[in-house]
Amino acid sequence: MIVRTLPVGFTQANCYIVGCEKTKLAAIIDPGDEEDRILELVHDLGLRVTHVLLTHAHFDHIGATDAVMKATGAPLGLHPEDLTLLNMGGGSIFFGVQPPPIPDPTIRLEAGQEIVVGELTLRVLHTPGHTPGHVTFYEPNQGAIFDGDVLFAQGIGRADLPGGSYPTLMRSISEQLMTLPDDTLVYSGHGPVTTIGRERVSNPWLPGAGSIR
Repeated sequence: MIVRTLPVGFTQANCYIVGCEKTKLAAIIDPGDEEDRILELVHDLGLRVTHVLLTHAHFDHIGATDAVMKATGAPLGLHPEDLTLLNMGGGSIFFGVQPPPIPDPTIRLEAGQEIVVGELTLRVLHTPGHTPGHVTFYEPNQGAIFDGDVLFAQGIGRADLPGGSYPTLMRSISEQLMTLPDDTLVYSGHGPVTTIGRERVSNPWLPGAGSIR
């Protein structure tokens, strides 16, 4: 699996280019800004984009989505419970930011759905709490998740923005992410890559962190 991380925009949200080494087909996850950088890297890697996928619809994760879709011709996947947030410009008004162009989702993401990208399979996990329609993309054969703003290295996503819920966020982490194998790589929406096992024992926001398991 090819994975390239591009921190984009003033929030340095992680955009991921995820490609199949054999077929050179790829998905772009959370193209939040700087479409020229994203598309240049796709070109340099020799990939053909078949999907544009959003973990959620906050402005810093969607800003370049419309431009990337137009450049690649790839359809957009979003969970329908985040459609209202998308149509509000991703909540940019709350941060005094100019709303980005609003793309048109054509794939309704649902829990358990599988997005096939070459020989990769990205399984959709519904992980609300940061936003109602937040999802995580899980590639079980590669042992990796792309979880947006749910679980970070030594942190968790915000739950104090409109549509957020702290109990729901913690339930998503506990029931959807902490049930995955310890060696699962966690590619988060901000910050460095980590693993489920590392966060299980050391993330200060998680129950039992610091204990020996």
